[in-house]
Amino acid sequence: MATATTSSTSAAVPATKKGWFSNVSSIASRVFFFLIILQIPLFRVSCRSGMCMTPIHVTSSQLIASEVFPVAVVKSILYPGAVINGLVTNMSVPSWNDLLDIYNLTTIKEASPVTDLQRLEILAGSYFAVAGSLVGLLKPGRMSMFGTLLILWGLVKEGLLGKPVNTDPSKAVYVYPTMMIAMVFAFLSVKYDLKKVARSVPPQPVAKPLQSSRKNKLK
Repeated sequence: MATATTSSTSAAVPATKKGWFSNVSSIASRVFFFLIILQIPLFRVSCRSGMCMTPIHVTSSQLIASEVFPVAVVKSILYPGAVINGLVTNMSVPSWNDLLDIYNLTTIKEASPVTDLQRLEILAGSYFAVAGSLVGLLKPGRMSMFGTLLILWGLVKEGLLGKPVNTDPSKAVYVYPTMMIAMVFAFLSVKYDLKKVARSVPPQPVAKPLQSSRKNKLK
């Protein structure tokens, strides 16, 4: 009885750990989604609409300017963060019709695209981060991690290497501590198949005893 109880307990522990590890990517994907969709400030960089602080700000300015998606789709992405920001700052819910004015997107088509073209890594990374946060709710993947790494590289390149050159201190690049939090959850959202990894490891050859040693044992 004692042996059976011990074996069942030891079998339950790996199963519990396996279930916990399988849920990490789903939980991290949801946390990353809320960081993006609620527009938690991750960085500060100059963009077509002025100063952008989240991947959604960068993405929405490009979508409105290029008219790839209808304005209603862009507004639906912006609205959750606008509501949270309005409740936190002045305890009011912004109007749906005023969203473009709030984010300075009404005259975005007239703005020069040079600012964003000089920051292609941040632009592309923002697209991947926003798309990855949405797709990650259904199936966690590597898109969020790839987008976050692109954004970080663009910020490092501009902040340390000075490319593009910025002479205005008010428009200097800035990275908030929340960027590191977003990166951690972006990495954790990648789902690894432990069984596939275990299968890819070649089996180790088992050393067989020599015939002489077998005879000595028999004697």
